[in-house]
Amino acid sequence: MRDARSPLLSYAHLSGLLARCGRAGDLRLGAALHAVVSKNPAHFHLCARRADLCHVLAAWNSLVAMYARCGRRGDAARVFAEMHVRDPVSWNSLLAASSASASDALALLRRMLRASPGAGACDHATLTTVLSACARADGGAGAASLAAVHGLAVSCGLDAGVSVGNALVTAYFECGSPGSAERVFGAMVERNVITWTAMVSGMARAELDRESLSLFRQMRRAVDANSATYSSSLLACAGSLAAREGQQIHGLVVKAGFETDLHVESGLMDVYSKCGLMEDALRVFHSRQDPDEVFLTVILGGFAQNGLEEKAFELFAEMVGTGIVIDANMVSAVLGAFGASAPFALGKQIHALVIKKCFGGNTYVCNGLINMYSKCGELEESVKVFDGMPRKNTISWNSIIAAFARHGHGSEVFRLFESLKADGAKPTDVTFLSLLHGCSHVGSAKGLEILNSMSSQYGIHPRVEHYACVVDMLGRSGLLDDAKAFIEDGPFKDNPLLWQALMGACSFHENSEVGKYAAEKLLLLAPDCTAAYVLLSKIFSSEGRWNDRARIMKRMRELGLRKDTGKSWIELQKEVRSFAIRTSHRDSAGVNNMMLQFSAASSDQEDPVQSNAS
Repeated sequence: MRDARSPLLSYAHLSGLLARCGRAGDLRLGAALHAVVSKNPAHFHLCARRADLCHVLAAWNSLVAMYARCGRRGDAARVFAEMHVRDPVSWNSLLAASSASASDALALLRRMLRASPGAGACDHATLTTVLSACARADGGAGAASLAAVHGLAVSCGLDAGVSVGNALVTAYFECGSPGSAERVFGAMVERNVITWTAMVSGMARAELDRESLSLFRQMRRAVDANSATYSSSLLACAGSLAAREGQQIHGLVVKAGFETDLHVESGLMDVYSKCGLMEDALRVFHSRQDPDEVFLTVILGGFAQNGLEEKAFELFAEMVGTGIVIDANMVSAVLGAFGASAPFALGKQIHALVIKKCFGGNTYVCNGLINMYSKCGELEESVKVFDGMPRKNTISWNSIIAAFARHGHGSEVFRLFESLKADGAKPTDVTFLSLLHGCSHVGSAKGLEILNSMSSQYGIHPRVEHYACVVDMLGRSGLLDDAKAFIEDGPFKDNPLLWQALMGACSFHENSEVGKYAAEKLLLLAPDCTAAYVLLSKIFSSEGRWNDRARIMKRMRELGLRKDTGKSWIELQKEVRSFAIRTSHRDSAGVNNMMLQFSAASSDQEDPVQSNAS
């Protein structure tokens, strides 16, 4: 063995090699170098000559850091325990190994402060490492720990540093405290692109979309944005459905040369999809030669959101056929495209793919299967998927509750709601939509009680959709005057959705008086609502008011409105075929032929009634 201080293996060489092992995750070579240290105690002992002490300490610190980067916290701690002399770098290296756990990082920080009391005990690296650990902690424990570390940073005078400020901003957002993050940001004297990006991204993830876009505009006057900043600003555009701002950012992306960045392109497609601009989303999609899983998932979700289910199915089938690696997110996205008219055979094939790919343990895929089966009329299959799930979240419960509500099983909906609460899941506004929908199907008077309990018991503010469900429930029960009073006394009396729900109930119960009132209210709020014109024309016809009916129909023609055509569909040979009255279909000739043959065959047979009579 050569002398450790020889040019071939000096302290600097050893530190450099250990650092490279840590970056590469090469534990085998790192352990071999550790053996070199162990076999040369005369040269690597920390009680060596004072002149060499700093070099030897650097080598030991590199050894601790190597084990930390390789994920061997126990080995890092053992090396640390053998060190009789330590500096802040030694503690920071061990902290890096403990950063996965906030409690471990904080315990080590306390130990460090006890060992080296005073303002110089910790540095910027110490605080940023501990703050990162606090950001990963769950619940209130992370927020409490974060406040304590923030106080330590202030007492040490390190809170003004840009690295500590950036870590504080990020950690406060991760712990759900955007207000605290904004205060830290406002107090920072120096800011860099990481600071601004942390704020833009944090605000967008906290669904403070307008604030995020405002910060993005301020940032452009201070520093140059990077690809992460553009991705975050596009997330804010998608959250606020800001199509115009998204198009402007698209221009900035092209100008800055980030148009080929996968994350930026995925963000652009997400904005365009959510804003209903699918042609723009497709242009971005077709510009990419090597799409990744996220990119493909975004476009599948865009097709599903914009009613382009067939395109979603075609793309998914093409992806499977070309051998692209299908992940759980892609499957979840395509399952979201299934509706009542979707090809059920394809749904079963996707379920087979889920089993083949072992995605059955993925909660979101199972949620998609529950919805797919219930929308295709297979409630029993939805129940089987739900019962077989290893883990259920609130969305799982919402999906199965919605499935039973969709099929009119009101009593089962309420039983599942009680099971949801017993399971420890928290109901959401979507849960109550399904509950109220269940009330509509069974005509239960429990709907008003449920609506009132949302804010009083669960702290959830009802939306206009919840009020529409109650109107529908009262309407189905024939309580049309009560439904009318409910709308006029409520907070959404100027929303067309409620009057349309009442109008539909009046049409079902043939109540022309309330129906006419609802239709007139609806036309004031939504002049282009076809359903209101159709209902009024029916009411005027039933009352013999032909001039009024003619006036309504003329008004419809002037506005270019047409009555929506009802259609039926049937799945034959794995293909869904739709039919509508008085419209042509590519198979119309075949259908007519079949009907003629059927009629001819029927006429050739003797009428059994006439035969018996004779």
